[in-house]
Amino acid sequence: MYGIVDCNSFYASCERAFKPSLIGKPIVVLSNNDGCVIARSKEAKRYVKMGAVAFKHREDFKKYGIHVCSSNYALYGDMSSRVMNIIAKHVDEIEVYSIDEAFFRLKNVSVNEAELIGKQIRKEIIQQLGLPVSVGVAATKALSKLANNIVKTYPDKTNNVYVIGTDEQRVKALKWTPIYDVWGIGRRLSIQLQNMNITKAYGFTLLSDELVRHKFSVVGLRLKHDLEGKPTIGFEEIQDKHMIATTRSFPKVIDDLKEIEERVATFANSCAEKLRKQKSECLGAYVFLRSNRFGKEYVKLGGMTHFGFATSSSITITKGVLQKLREIYKHGYSYKKAGVVLVSISPNTSHQVRLFGDENPKHQLLMHTMDILNEKLGKGKIKLANQDITKTWKMRQEYLSPNYTTKISDIITVNCK
Repeated sequence: MYGIVDCNSFYASCERAFKPSLIGKPIVVLSNNDGCVIARSKEAKRYVKMGAVAFKHREDFKKYGIHVCSSNYALYGDMSSRVMNIIAKHVDEIEVYSIDEAFFRLKNVSVNEAELIGKQIRKEIIQQLGLPVSVGVAATKALSKLANNIVKTYPDKTNNVYVIGTDEQRVKALKWTPIYDVWGIGRRLSIQLQNMNITKAYGFTLLSDELVRHKFSVVGLRLKHDLEGKPTIGFEEIQDKHMIATTRSFPKVIDDLKEIEERVATFANSCAEKLRKQKSECLGAYVFLRSNRFGKEYVKLGGMTHFGFATSSSITITKGVLQKLREIYKHGYSYKKAGVVLVSISPNTSHQVRLFGDENPKHQLLMHTMDILNEKLGKGKIKLANQDITKTWKMRQEYLSPNYTTKISDIITVNCK
């Protein structure tokens, strides 16, 4: 059997886990630099839309008593890891689907045993982390998603855990689920099906295999089989990223090229570190600049640089990126955002040495040493010379909560009497 554990209002729940006074109150979590709303608690959804620009809704936040949080990815990432570790203890296989969701697989268990395991997972996550979760279990991944949707709609009736264990329950769930709510059916496919007078998931399963494959490809056919209770969609293997990017908005507009170069050098170095972490290398990079979208004139600049050989060296990557930055830079404009995107990524095990055009082999040893020191001493302690060693660039995070689980100085002190 397959199942899925989904953390309810995950970002808001992480904040509430350490601030119980926020339970039942509306919460919004803001994006990088406190730009826009990227997460909302159930109580806040009636007042603020997803993606709402924060500064435009400050009065609404005050009016409706909405608690505002800056995104604390260190906290959320650590809490997510703890959730996944709890799930992994009880299941045969786990597939981390997102920061707040994970599919799991149970082998050779009955429906009743699967339900008990789901309840135990939920109980431990609440007891150990204080995070509310929904658990859906069924014969296939797609059906477990349907079961999870039922839990979210009827949390009290299901006690936050629901198992589709019989064919009767499967058909009932399919007839209840709108076609646009089916996992794997996007907006375009949903419109096509509704034009065919198919408004519920059950109607999709009644179509012939030939028709589904012809109209919606083999991916649609796999989904149909999964909804019919035939396990067809398996677990996905974790793959290395084919593109690595670091992009940021500046706290204020910048018109000085030297200052922008320092920012872009930091972004390039960050990308190179991620590249080495997944044991890969790249052949090129794309660098871009953006002016203030709300200024008098909006400017978008960008360019691709090719290194001539595959590399993961921060020195080589930063040098190439800065050369391209100087080529695309235009005087007379103030810039608000920049970014670096590494492309043509491949495993470093397939590196081919070029006789007349490869980088200095000492770079690899130097990068390895830098990574070890930064891991030991702290991120950003060892920098390249084109980065400002006296300046630590930080995002605007006016409402940032402490890193309760990842920073010694932020651990909660409990007084026992």
